[in-house]
Amino acid sequence: MSTRDAPEQIGGLPRIGRPATSALLHEGITTLAEAANYGKKRLGNLHGVGPKALRILSDALDDAGLSWTE
Repeated sequence: MSTRDAPEQIGGLPRIGRPATSALLHEGITTLAEAANYGKKRLGNLHGVGPKALRILSDALDDAGLSWTE
């Protein structure tokens, strides 16, 4: 799947940009809980997931009462 084919937003995830969304979809991550369980460090190592996407995800996790598992 090219970045162009990735939706801008999926499931319960916030808008984090197409490259980051594509990377999460490639790993099968479509919810905040799945992102939290995958881990911040592992997500940050994915091509397309940068500091801004991680910050947006962290804020969304806080708002949802969730936290990263590592």
